Amino acid sequence: MKVREIVEALQLEILAGEAHLDNEVVGGYVADLLSCVMAGAEAGNIWVTLQTHANIVAVASLLGLAGIIVAEGAPVPPESLEKAEEQGVVVLASSSRVYETVAQLVALGI
Repeated sequence: MKVREIVEALQLEILAGEAHLDNEVVGGYVADLLSCVMAGAEAGNIWVTLQTHANIVAVASLLGLAGIIVAEGAPVPPESLEKAEEQGVVVLASSSRVYETVAQLVALGI
């Protein structure tokens, strides 16, 4: 499944990385601790988090994640979005709670 299909199905807002919506999503990961993401997420995962600082972009780029979904309408600082654009990382926003966002991804087969 492509990131763009998830954006459409979950009605997500694209905050950064629009040029990379054709990234292939092969699984998902949910965590707010960067160390957990670094240890457990895999390339091609879509990451659901509440974190918004620029380090999420660095982790996503390092691991080759398909994208990041920031849940619960958490505001993402402009510097995080600038870094995401520079590094080609997709950052999406969901107004749904983390649990609901993950449930929607599971329903899509992620």
